Amino acid sequence: MFVNTILVSHLNYNTEPCNKSGNTMIKKSLQEVRERLDEEVSKRNSLDELHLSRPDPIMPAREHHDEYISLICALFGYGRADSIIKFLYSLDFNLLDASEDEMEKTLLPYYYRFQNAQDVIAIFKTLSRLKKVDTLENIFYNGYKENHDVLSGLNSVMASMHNVNSYESRGYNFLVGKEIVKTKGNSAMKRWMMYLRWMVRHDNIDMGLWSKVDKKDLIMPLDTHTFNVSKRLGLLQRKSYDLEAALELTATLRSFDKDDPIKYDFALYRIGQEKLG
Repeated sequence: MFVNTILVSHLNYNTEPCNKSGNTMIKKSLQEVRERLDEEVSKRNSLDELHLSRPDPIMPAREHHDEYISLICALFGYGRADSIIKFLYSLDFNLLDASEDEMEKTLLPYYYRFQNAQDVIAIFKTLSRLKKVDTLENIFYNGYKENHDVLSGLNSVMASMHNVNSYESRGYNFLVGKEIVKTKGNSAMKRWMMYLRWMVRHDNIDMGLWSKVDKKDLIMPLDTHTFNVSKRLGLLQRKSYDLEAALELTATLRSFDKDDPIKYDFALYRIGQEKLG
């Protein structure tokens, strides 16, 4: 198995004292992890990874190549992968350009986990209204551009969503998220970070629909699969599953590839999802 082939030597250095020799062992072990991850990235960067036997929410998004449709796919991207795909493929994304009366009429039977029909209707209304204001890339860029800060960019988008639709509920608030004011103890914002990966990076998996944001600034979309695998590989020391952990993991991966640290996300996710770790 992928992790077990390097886990023994990797765990050994964790028991070493923090001295020069220990630091050398850490570097050697992380180098081995990097080499194996690079192999996985190359192997996983294929459309063969995207099919119904191994579903991923990017699948319906790729069929439309639209930033607003992709955001719906990302925000509903929690839970069992097969349930996510089933729900997303049942949606008529043309409703984003329809009247709100039509949205209400068509989406009334729809619900997904924490989101009831009114929540589903509300997210379509929100994004339909926002679509008439500006592109999501421009809205994100307004917050991001000064310091190349992804979190400020996300706050800009979430604030704009609230400005066009003040609707609130438990399910809707979970779907959209709230302003990021801290990293420790805060949600890892996995679905938003995954969306940014789709929009900014361009390879055989990610769409790269945006051009104004640098992929080196992206933050790891941390879910439980990636969190657990990263801890086992020694890429992550933080015990809490939060945004601070996502930033720590991103910093480690940036030492592997400073220009594209998030290229490792899909491979790490698949390793955890397929229980190879």
